[in-house]
Amino acid sequence: MTESTVPGYADALRELDGILRELEGSDVDVDRLAERVARASELITLCRDKISTADLQIRQVTADLDAAADLDDDS
Repeated sequence: MTESTVPGYADALRELDGILRELEGSDVDVDRLAERVARASELITLCRDKISTADLQIRQVTADLDAAADLDDDS
């Protein structure tokens, strides 16, 4: 995936949902099975990375807020 084709989190989840429905169907195209599983793996990794990044950003913001509150308490 290039940077311009990287889907957002919501788009990745929608695509994953579509792949899951496709794989759960009774008419799974065996010739495409490995390709679809590989794409699902890429999307799962992407989603995990996005969640991890968001978690780090939230932790930084809350740490900054806590530090600012501590400075205000010391005043």
